[in-house]
Amino acid sequence: MRRLSLRSLLLASLITAALPPSVSNAAEMTLKLATIAPGGSSSIQEMKRAGDEIEKATEGRVKLKFYPGGVMGNDETVLRKMRIGQLHGGAFPSGSLAKLVPNVDLYSLPLMFRSYEEVEYVRARLDSDLVAEMEKKGLIVAALSDNGFAYFMSVRPVRAVGDLDGAKVWIPQGDVMSETALRTAGVSPIQLPLPDVYTGLQTGLVDTVAAPPIGAIAFQWHTKVKYVTDAPLMYLLGLLVVDVKAWSKIQPADREVVRKYLSAASARLDKANRSGDRSAFEALQKQGIETVEPASAEELERWRDIGRRSVAALRAKGIYSNDRIDRIEKYLAEYRRSNGDGHGDGER
Repeated sequence: MRRLSLRSLLLASLITAALPPSVSNAAEMTLKLATIAPGGSSSIQEMKRAGDEIEKATEGRVKLKFYPGGVMGNDETVLRKMRIGQLHGGAFPSGSLAKLVPNVDLYSLPLMFRSYEEVEYVRARLDSDLVAEMEKKGLIVAALSDNGFAYFMSVRPVRAVGDLDGAKVWIPQGDVMSETALRTAGVSPIQLPLPDVYTGLQTGLVDTVAAPPIGAIAFQWHTKVKYVTDAPLMYLLGLLVVDVKAWSKIQPADREVVRKYLSAASARLDKANRSGDRSAFEALQKQGIETVEPASAEELERWRDIGRRSVAALRAKGIYSNDRIDRIEKYLAEYRRSNGDGHGDGER
């Protein structure tokens, strides 16, 4: 009887070992995610909502903990903390990840896109390549989102290229894309970390920024400028990424849940931000900030020519994939040709 009992126990153990682990025994994971976005911003609210949905859908196996407002340091510091495991991920503008994957910044080619419709058409064909490239560098893209179009905001009106003469124009540290564009326009930019921009505007270290209106309001930069130029300079992409080591600790089915709800949150934010672009301009006007237009059609063409020459200069640097730039321009030409805007030859 004892022998039979031992044999039965052994058989039961083998059967149990062969079965997939039960959901209740799965390891729990709390993803610690940092962002520069202010704690009360709509982006944080949406991400927290996604975190609640993820926790419920995974029955507590995956939770999200956010560190907003730059409390974990600037983007470079957050990436370092991810490497040592102190953080698991974060929300970044594409430029902050460009040192790791230069091509992540190509959607921000200067004066490349004129509308969100153009952006959508191109991104639908290239996002998957970008996600795969990021994964090769150990970063899992959990969600992609709009950071909006950047516009010049300054203490003086910028209606023409010449109006930038003597301007103290801010760009993020290490932003090759913006630096190339501004130097092509004959401007020597001032590099500062994002958290230092408000102080820079306050002290006069910088007097001109390029930013989405919604972002400028969120960071209070709008309180230090007087004019905004209603001509989009570049499209900005945001990425929520997770270090692959942390990601690998989550069950495959739960990873899909994380992606599902974070992507849904990003889609809601994109919709709100796009519809809020005009509202943001109106909000700036209510704050006494004057909206100005390019001085003329000829002047707008000067801006676009600077964009074309900037792209040529960026190609020559050899930092980015020329094939990827070719594909962006190809898809953009396709879209414009099919929408009859007179730029089917790819001219920007």
